[in-house]
Amino acid sequence: MQIRTVGVVGCGLMGSGIAQVCAEAGYDVLVREVNQAYLDKGLARIGAFLQKSVEKGKSTPERRAEVLGRLRGTTEVRDLAAAEFIIEVVTEDLAVKRDLFQALDKVCDPTAIYASNTSSLSITEMAALTARPGRFVGLHFFNPVPLMKLVEVVRSPLTDPAVFEAACEFGLSLGKTPVRATDKTGFIVNRLLVPYLLDAIRALEEGVGSVPDIDASMRLGCGYPMGPFTLLDFVGLDTTYFIAGIMFEEFHEKRFAAPPLLKRMVQAGLLGKKAGKGFYDYSTDPPTPVSGLL
Repeated sequence: MQIRTVGVVGCGLMGSGIAQVCAEAGYDVLVREVNQAYLDKGLARIGAFLQKSVEKGKSTPERRAEVLGRLRGTTEVRDLAAAEFIIEVVTEDLAVKRDLFQALDKVCDPTAIYASNTSSLSITEMAALTARPGRFVGLHFFNPVPLMKLVEVVRSPLTDPAVFEAACEFGLSLGKTPVRATDKTGFIVNRLLVPYLLDAIRALEEGVGSVPDIDASMRLGCGYPMGPFTLLDFVGLDTTYFIAGIMFEEFHEKRFAAPPLLKRMVQAGLLGKKAGKGFYDYSTDPPTPVSGLL
């Protein structure tokens, strides 16, 4: 099928990034948010990102205007009726997603493809809640979307093979490298990443090393671009805690169980960079390790 118009539902950090790369790839993009304030904030984020590219000499004012010209915002689900491919990027709450997809079913063409950017929920369960389970895939992007080259394309047992291939081709058209995954909790990246991050916290709890020493060990010893605690702060400790909970519920294995320290930090609001403090304090430059965590 030919995809001309892409609908993106949600214009937060991930949604705005997805909308941007779709517009950069030449698609007309409809972005839906629940209210105008959220929509304006998301579209402003896209404009600011594109402006930085101009200032760095990586783009031109004409190119920025061209990309922004392909974006249109709305607060109405019915406006997404024109989209052939719709990407859901709303909160990780199955009830919220169910209500959205059932509302979309009332207005969208039966041939439209639905995709969810979920990082942890079941693609099969979401697909079964819609009137088009065969035309439903996972499309898991990574933050920041305009810079990260990977997208996990996830099929459920219900996904039509032709739809799955169309989703992979769509990922390629965005300049991403699509990897094919089946609907197993955590898909590929989080299945491997989350136990690593949780083990780093357990190593800290057990006195193996300090936050900066463990981070330095993984950066310099394994060539990772950032250590596990820096990455945890970047992703958000609440996000990691939430994903770990879903994975532990699925597999009941210790490697997916959230360590006590992670739970306490989330309860204390030490959520990482977005909160100003996590394993590091971001009120200083450079950030300094937070004391008193243990």
